Amino acid sequence: MTDAAVRRVTVLGSTGSVGTSTLDVIARHPERYCVHALTAHTSREALLAQCLVHRPEVAVLATEADAVWLRRELKTAGVAAAVTAGVEALCEVARDSAVDTVMAAIVGGAGLLPAMAAAKAGKRVLLANKEALVMSGALFMDAVAASGATLLPIDSEHNAIYQCLPAEHRGGLSCHGVSQLLLTASGGPLRHLSGEALERVTPDEACAHPNWSMGRKISVDSATLMNKGLELIEACWLFDATPEQVQVVVHPQSVVHSMVAYDDGSVIAQMGNPDMRTPIAYGLAFPERIDAGVKPLDLFQVAQLDFERPDEARFPCLRLAREAMLAGGTAPAVLNAANEIAVDAFLDQRLGFAAIARVVEDVLESEPVAQAASLEAIVDADRRARDAAARRVVHHGAPRR
Repeated sequence: MTDAAVRRVTVLGSTGSVGTSTLDVIARHPERYCVHALTAHTSREALLAQCLVHRPEVAVLATEADAVWLRRELKTAGVAAAVTAGVEALCEVARDSAVDTVMAAIVGGAGLLPAMAAAKAGKRVLLANKEALVMSGALFMDAVAASGATLLPIDSEHNAIYQCLPAEHRGGLSCHGVSQLLLTASGGPLRHLSGEALERVTPDEACAHPNWSMGRKISVDSATLMNKGLELIEACWLFDATPEQVQVVVHPQSVVHSMVAYDDGSVIAQMGNPDMRTPIAYGLAFPERIDAGVKPLDLFQVAQLDFERPDEARFPCLRLAREAMLAGGTAPAVLNAANEIAVDAFLDQRLGFAAIARVVEDVLESEPVAQAASLEAIVDADRRARDAAARRVVHHGAPRR
């Protein structure tokens, strides 16, 4: 690959688990990729360390105070990177004309606006921020179509489905003989606990994921199955599917990352070790394949693959997500916002684990569903849902131990 063909990459959320894995893959292929911009929320020390190694042209933090600190440290180290701050700065590095590829890995609703900026600018968008589609599915997909952007899913499950589908599947699943998308879920660390035991779960217990290394918010979502609910909504938008066409399957080993069932009875699965570098490398190099640094799958060591139905009585967040997708409009944005507030309260030990779903359900029942016709409408619904969820957190109170 010539210098002119080197892809310039912006990594939104570079200090998180997906961001650091992305930089690991990029570093393995300096002849293919270089880093244009790195962004973090408040992890300024981690961002400094990344800047010293990867030498981006731009670094972005949430606040100007942190940006001042980073400018000083980079100047002392002799690194000539521009340092900016705020949401608009995130959007600018996402749509910068110097950038080919944007890894959208900011966790939560905060990732919506920069991911949308990348989509509108026609970038190759590697979407690890599922909330962007959960909150603004139709608007986001319309932006991709209008700009000619390339949208490649990075969540391991959606990336697996993408690999198992025919090369052209934009016309809807029925056009290609697809009967069902089988979205696998590890079940998290709590899947065998009784409903009573779930009331007493601590943040550390909820975050002790058996297979994946993830941030604490996503780890809690995995434990409640909300992560799979959000992925169900994302799959509907990515693959033009209905909620009825997406079946969640609990697969504790996390080796089968997802499957596609066809009308002729065939089921095609994508398998591999649970390592996010595989889907990241797929997105970076598509349609080629490159070394991701991932250990080959040893089926003799795996030995057994188990599959179970999810228990929506003990883990109602999956049901709530499906209902929000069926309700449409701003309901998925409300679901996501309420969940973010509830999970944050749980991690701060202001709310019990089982009460996360109760807060989300209360907010879904109390907040009116509006048309998601603009980003302004979605952002307004998100704000109102967060306020409502904060009130419900106080109502439900501290966790029982």
